[in-house]
Amino acid sequence: MSETKKPSFWQVTKSVLAGAIGVQSDKNRQADFQTHSIWPFVFGGVLFTVLFVVALIVLVRSVS
Repeated sequence: MSETKKPSFWQVTKSVLAGAIGVQSDKNRQADFQTHSIWPFVFGGVLFTVLFVVALIVLVRSVS
């Protein structure tokens, strides 16, 4: 059995951004699923979603 390790901040960031736009490679996806915990990816995804929505709101309000 392969050893699992905690993903780095940059690995989580890269995976969340790649997943958000749908370009995650199969190799990276499999590596993500072999990590110790799902929570860094869940937290990263929620944080990305909140920041994305806030950015859209700011953009729309600044244009109108």
